[in-house]
Amino acid sequence: MDLLMQAAAQAANEPHFPIAFTAVYVIGFIAAVTIGSIAWYNSKRPVGWEDKERPDFIPKVEKEETPGLGKPK
Repeated sequence: MDLLMQAAAQAANEPHFPIAFTAVYVIGFIAAVTIGSIAWYNSKRPVGWEDKERPDFIPKVEKEETPGLGKPK
């Protein structure tokens, strides 16, 4: 029992998550939201959004007629 009490006391004094570990998740979340927003704005507009303008900061991505087929450009 004394061994468990010592282990619990030692664990309470140490940090639970390293800052780098948390930063990876935060940066990954921001990247996923940004990439997802760009993909959504470049996709076909959902019902009700057909006449809305594209924000200025979203790049225009042109679709290829046959992606991955034929000679490279």
